[in-house]
Amino acid sequence: MNFEEIRDYRSGDDVRSIDWKVTARLRRPHVRVFKEERDRQAILVIDQRLSMFFGSKRAMKSVTAAEMAAVIAWRILNVGDRVGAIVFNDSGIVEVRPRRSRQTVLQILSAIVSQNRQLGVGRGISSNVENLNTALSRVRQLAPHDATIVVISDFFGVNDATRGLAAAITQHNDVIAVLVHDPLQSELPDSGRITVTDGELQIALDARHGATRRSILGMSKARLHDVLTWSRQLGIPVLPLNTAEEPLDQLQKLLGLLPQNTARGGHQSAVGGGHG
Repeated sequence: MNFEEIRDYRSGDDVRSIDWKVTARLRRPHVRVFKEERDRQAILVIDQRLSMFFGSKRAMKSVTAAEMAAVIAWRILNVGDRVGAIVFNDSGIVEVRPRRSRQTVLQILSAIVSQNRQLGVGRGISSNVENLNTALSRVRQLAPHDATIVVISDFFGVNDATRGLAAAITQHNDVIAVLVHDPLQSELPDSGRITVTDGELQIALDARHGATRRSILGMSKARLHDVLTWSRQLGIPVLPLNTAEEPLDQLQKLLGLLPQNTARGGHQSAVGGGHG
């Protein structure tokens, strides 16, 4: 509750709200008026694991996720809501508590940049599929209720535990899943020959053979299917974000896919465009 004003006592006012000091000074009853705080908090969950270090057009998945996080964070701040984040990679998690300040957004972006610069092949990074679930567990502690949670990830390693955590968070919060994907992971070139590089090292991958091709496409499609079912089963909007297009252009289109009111209690989510 935020203090709004002191005014004359009116019939029906709660006597417990009388300000006795002002009443004594002005010699007539006055009450303190409070207004319920209407802002919400939003938590961004940004994936910067090794699985995100992939891109065939325009940008890596990790960069696309970072760009989308920046756009959403500034939008949330501009409408007056608090914004926080959980930024995670294969080895650690950075938690930024929700605040309504420019410095908080810059702190979030700094954490993303730091983890993004650690990515690369040949740097001794061990893939950790469980860190997605660890990050979601931290979300439950950071935002127990009435928050908007935006998870920006390729959801590598999603499993039953991931689904259970998402379901638990959704019981008391509004969750939006931004599924980052690259076109090449769903549509391999007809030639089957792919050159993969991290800017320093380079290898050639031959995906012409049926077994290899089916394995690559199968893993990608299975992960996409698992997450996309959340919309129907858990009521979580799943917004596809591809690396081939500018995130801001995609966000403008995706916002039209969200429910008009994604927040409980009639207060619309900044991410969903409720504040304009």
